[in-house]
Amino acid sequence: MNSSDHAVEISGLTLTLGGTTILEDIDLTVEHGDYLAVLGANGGGKSTLLKVMLGLLKPDSGSVRILGMPPGEAGGRIGYLPQYTHVSASFPITVVEAVRMGLVSPGRGMLGITKCREETKRAMGALERVGMDRHARKRVSDLSGGQKQRVFIARALVSDPQLLLLDEPTASVDPQNRVHLFDLLLELNKNMTVIMVSHDISAVAHGVKSVACVNRTLHFHPAPAITGPMVRMSYGGDEDCCPIELVTHGDIPHRVLGKHDQDQE
Repeated sequence: MNSSDHAVEISGLTLTLGGTTILEDIDLTVEHGDYLAVLGANGGGKSTLLKVMLGLLKPDSGSVRILGMPPGEAGGRIGYLPQYTHVSASFPITVVEAVRMGLVSPGRGMLGITKCREETKRAMGALERVGMDRHARKRVSDLSGGQKQRVFIARALVSDPQLLLLDEPTASVDPQNRVHLFDLLLELNKNMTVIMVSHDISAVAHGVKSVACVNRTLHFHPAPAITGPMVRMSYGGDEDCCPIELVTHGDIPHRVLGKHDQDQE
C-alpha cells in the first residue's frame, strides 16, 4: 500500500523546451481517490504536465512526487493512456496481445508458458473490466474508435495501477461512445485515482471531482466547477466576454456555469 499522503505532489515546477517556457511555477496536489480533469486550450502544456508526472520530461526547477516517489519510479502502479494510439491495419496484433503489452518491462527476457498464461489471464481480466473481453481474439485494427479506446484503457489497467493518467481519451470517439467512456472512467475511479487531460470543457459534466486549467500556469479548483479566471486563463476572453458557448438538449449531460464575475472560491 502506498504510504504517501497524496497521489501527486508538485511544487514550483517550471519546464522550458527549445527556449520556450511550457510550464511555469506549477503547484498541484492531487489526493488519493480524486478524479481530476486537466483542461485548457491546445498547446497550453496539459500533455507536457502528464509527461513530467511519468518521468518522460525533467523539469528545470521544482519538485515532483508521484505516489510518494520521484517520477518514473512508480512502475506498474501508474497506468497511462497516451493521446495517440494508432494501430496500422497491416499490424496483426490481437486485442488480448495489445493488453498484455501493458505488462512488458525492459530486460524481462523470454517468457515461459506458465508466465504467458498468467499474463493472458491478467489481460483478460482487464478486458472484462472495460467490457471488451468478448473481443479478445479480434485484431485491434478491426475495432471501432470507441472499442479501441477501451482496449488501450485495459492495457493501462492490466498492471492494476493506483493512478490512471489519460491524455485526451475521447479525442477519437463519437459522442455516444464518449458518454460510455466517461461512465467507464467514473466506475474505475471507485478503485483508483484518475487524472484526465482534455481540451473539452464538457468533461466536467461527467463525474469529475476537481478541475485544473493549464495554460503555462495552472489554476486548480477542488470541485467540479470552472471559475471565471480558469476559463479566461485557458481559453481567452475578458471580464465581460465568455469565449465558450454551451448548448445542451434533452438528456445530454450538462453543467450550468454561473456568471464569471461570481467565482466560486
